[in-house]
Amino acid sequence: MQTTTADAQSHCASWLNHRIGKLYSSEELDLCALTGGKVVLIVNTASHCGYTQQFKGLEALYQRYRNQGLVVIGFPSDSFFQESKDAAKTADVCYVNFGVTFPMTSTIKVRGDDTHPVFKHLHQTAKPSWNFNKYLVGKDGNVIAHYGSNTAPDAEKLITAIEQALGQ
Repeated sequence: MQTTTADAQSHCASWLNHRIGKLYSSEELDLCALTGGKVVLIVNTASHCGYTQQFKGLEALYQRYRNQGLVVIGFPSDSFFQESKDAAKTADVCYVNFGVTFPMTSTIKVRGDDTHPVFKHLHQTAKPSWNFNKYLVGKDGNVIAHYGSNTAPDAEKLITAIEQALGQ
């Protein structure tokens, strides 16, 4: 069954009711339209981090499960001082170097006074202590689990949790 924008909006968690710039684009991402009624993996990313290679695994997860209802959303952040100030360079790392096709937002703050509202909500579960923290969100908009930077996208515990969430 095809999900319409109106359906997605009605199933959107209030904390995801935001529009945010798309990475290196004049377009905006409607987080409700992207996430409503779907399983979501939210990741704070950085282009100049030891974990940047995880983009490859995140893209593989997205390709493997997107037709079953998984959305991966990358939120570039310079909160840990490892993101380029130039969106074109960030986009190059994501889209050219790693072939990312999942949605990537414009650069945001994931900690501190200017924390983006999505991450303010996620702080109730766990504050990101570094780049590439992963938050698995169920179809109902509730956070299922938090995985730190050391949890690779192909980790069995993450894949099992994604498959369980998709099956619900």
